[in-house]
Amino acid sequence: MRLSNFAITKARPKEKPYKLSDGAGLHLLVETNGSKLWRFRYRFAGRENMLTFGPYPIVSLADARAKRDEARRLLVDGTDPSAKRKQEKQAATVAADNTFGAIADELLARKEADDAADTTLSKNRWLLKDLAGPLTNRPIAEITAAEILQLLKRIETSGRRETARRLRGMIGSVFRYAIVTLVLTTRRRC
Repeated sequence: MRLSNFAITKARPKEKPYKLSDGAGLHLLVETNGSKLWRFRYRFAGRENMLTFGPYPIVSLADARAKRDEARRLLVDGTDPSAKRKQEKQAATVAADNTFGAIADELLARKEADDAADTTLSKNRWLLKDLAGPLTNRPIAEITAAEILQLLKRIETSGRRETARRLRGMIGSVFRYAIVTLVLTTRRRC
């Protein structure tokens, strides 16, 4: 029997955790402290697995059913929903770690290792750390050309056209370095 929002809100904690089934592997686990957690039980490659969708009411009944249906589609396609979720989390972590500032630091360290002149290094640091500061904490894959253009126009309108031109070149170098080190897979023109 399918669950209703009324049945979920009326579910009270008991001495032991218990489940309210919605069908097709989806159930709501009611804990002894009263918390309610959506879970999906499925089989993949002959093994039983469990996927958690989140707590009720943050994840509504309709959302839990939609997530269950998506997981079932993945199973039909031959994909383990749990493994897919782990891959997505790992990709998000890698994207968050690959910020413009981190790639710029790698590029500067590489230039320093290649024995670039101290003056060149200090100018490049100034361009990338001070002038390109608004981009520092942004994941490099999410930076758009419009953001870079806005940054360059702000510098150019202050009367520093040559500085804006050099900054554009350094930002381009950071993006090219990201492509060479396989942090970025698509090429953008900066």
